[in-house]
Amino acid sequence: MTISKELLEILACPKCKGDIYLTENGDGLVCDKCRLLYEIRDDIPIMLIDEAKPLD
Repeated sequence: MTISKELLEILACPKCKGDIYLTENGDGLVCDKCRLLYEIRDDIPIMLIDEAKPLD
């Protein structure tokens, strides 16, 4: 199961409230402005700032 387009349209970065997008392999959501990756575990996006991984 993947995240629906409708859900992606309403989700926003919890830190900056900006746009996010799905990674190519579908395992996370990326905010380019904050340079953070929010993982998707068991088809649930983990939208916690403390759990986000910084992008290099």
